[in-house]
Formats: sequence, structure tokens, C-alpha cells
Amino acid sequence: MRENRASDDSPRRPHLVAVLLLDPVVGFDATIPSLIFGEAADDDGTPLYRVVTCSLDAGPVPATSGYSMVAAAGPEVLAVADTVVVPGTKYLSARSGGTLTPEVAAALATVPAGARMVSICTGAFVLAAAGVFDGYRATTHWRYAGDFRHLFPSVDLDETVLFVDEGTVLSSAGLAAGIDLCLHIIRRDHGAAVANRVARYCVVPPWREGGQAQFIEHQVPGDDERSTAATRAWALAHLAEPLSVAVLASRARMSPRTFSRRFRAETGMSPGVWIRDRRIDRARELLESADLSVDEVAQMSGLGSPDNLRHHMRRGLGMSPSAYRKTFAGT
Repeated sequence: MRENRASDDSPRRPHLVAVLLLDPVVGFDATIPSLIFGEAADDDGTPLYRVVTCSLDAGPVPATSGYSMVAAAGPEVLAVADTVVVPGTKYLSARSGGTLTPEVAAALATVPAGARMVSICTGAFVLAAAGVFDGYRATTHWRYAGDFRHLFPSVDLDETVLFVDEGTVLSSAGLAAGIDLCLHIIRRDHGAAVANRVARYCVVPPWREGGQAQFIEHQVPGDDERSTAATRAWALAHLAEPLSVAVLASRARMSPRTFSRRFRAETGMSPGVWIRDRRIDRARELLESADLSVDEVAQMSGLGSPDNLRHHMRRGLGMSPSAYRKTFAGT
């Protein structure tokens, strides 16, 4: 996976995030980058990002909810952006025909080749129409997954997740999942401490469990069906211990089959995948904040051995534990 870190940019200027507003824009989505990235600062309070909203003509852009948004710049800012974000939109050309109007195509063509491309919600239709997602995984709002697949069969769509990170190409699910993605980008760029500070300011969790699957037309559990939430909370405090499905199911007082079914319904993933991801999260925290050997980090996170830790970090993050520590420790 390619890393596009703001820390790789010149320290003389913050990482420039351009947010392209397309008519009619989803107002909630459009405000997420400014709020989340705008709050990210280093330990001295120096802003790490500069966020600029832009439109095709720098004029007011109608929103989907009865008001307009005034962009701060025209499309020229796209040519100097480090990251380009396309929020949700009902932009007709992409949403119904899978194409771009000449004006939008010309604007996106000015984006530097190495810039990071990000979509929030139905902004994915725009980037897909531009060919950005060809050959990559992507996501969008689950309600529009069928339309997306019909228009863009070359894109590997996964509507069960909150966001997808393909290195320099990223996408989030509907609406509030844009917050999850922006926090993820900050953490990838500058580490957990910075992302956690932003999350605390916004009064949101630094990461959310599961994906969109938990929101897609599930029936309310009956009285005889218990949640796995308490077991998940217990598991987070015991990641260094063996946590098989049998152990977790016993803790939840369910059969393994019932537990696995309920777990997937509530989180959108299997117990094994969830435990692995939480252990990687724990390993990252330890590498960033504790003066521990790689062997100790592997043991304390529950990943067992240094080789196993290296395997999962390289597979999931594209970095070795030592490289991750060098990049993020003390950021």
C-alpha cells in the first residue's frame, strides 16, 4: 500500500486539502473535511492541514437540504492540492449516467498525479466516473450500491464497510462515515495521538466498530437474543489472551454458531477479523507511545510473535513495526 503522508510534505506549509463542491452537494458531507482536518494540529498547536472548499465557478453551490454553500475558491485550487475530497452529491451526470460533464472532467484533470483522492458517500460516483477507482476497492452509501455497480462494473465495491483505504485512493460510506475516514487519514498521516485529540474535540470515537452492514435492514433482535457488545468490551481488555470464537461465545453465554451470527450482524465482520484488527490497533498504540521491544508489543497486543506482528502490519499498513514506530512515535 502506498503511503501519502502529510509529514512527507515540506514543513513550511500545511497539507492542502481541496474539497470540491458539486451541485447539489450534501451539506453535511461537505462540512466534514473542514471540521476534522481543520482541528488537526501538532503538539505546538501548528495546523497540519489547510482546507479550502472550491467549486467550478467559486459561486454558491446549492445543497440538497434547501440552502446553498459558498466556496472559498474556484477549481484552480485543485491543481495545487495534496488531497482532493469529493463530498456526497446528487450531481446528475455521474449519478445517473456514470459520466462527467466537460467542466468537471477538466477540473479533475488538473489534480496533480501524486495527490490523494478521497470520496465521501455518493462522491464516489464522481471519482468512479473519472476513472479514479478503476481496479481498486471502493465504497459508498449502501442505499446506492446497486446503482453504483450498474454504472461502474470495473470498480470492486464493498458496501459493508465504513471506509476503504487503497493508499492514495480512499472512499467512505454514507454521511457520518466521512468522519471515520477523515480521522483515519489523520491517524495515518500523523499518528493516533493527533487523531485522538481531534476525535475528543468533536466528541466522537476515534474509531467505530464494524461497518455499514450493521445499518442495512436488520430486524430488531428478539428478547431471547443478547447483544455481543459486553463481550466485545471484555475482549478489548484481554487482547493478549487467547480469544477463540469458543471462548468469546462462552463469555456471551451463546453457542459459537449463534455468537458468530449475532457478532457479524452487529459489527459487519467475523469475530476473528474483528479481534485481529483490534490487536493491530493495540500494537500501533504501543509502538507509538511505549518504549517496548517488538517482541513485547507482539505479546501485549495478542499477535504472539514478532513475525506475526510484522506480517499483519505489512499486510494491513504497508509498513514494518520499526518503520511505523520511526514514522509515528513522538509525532
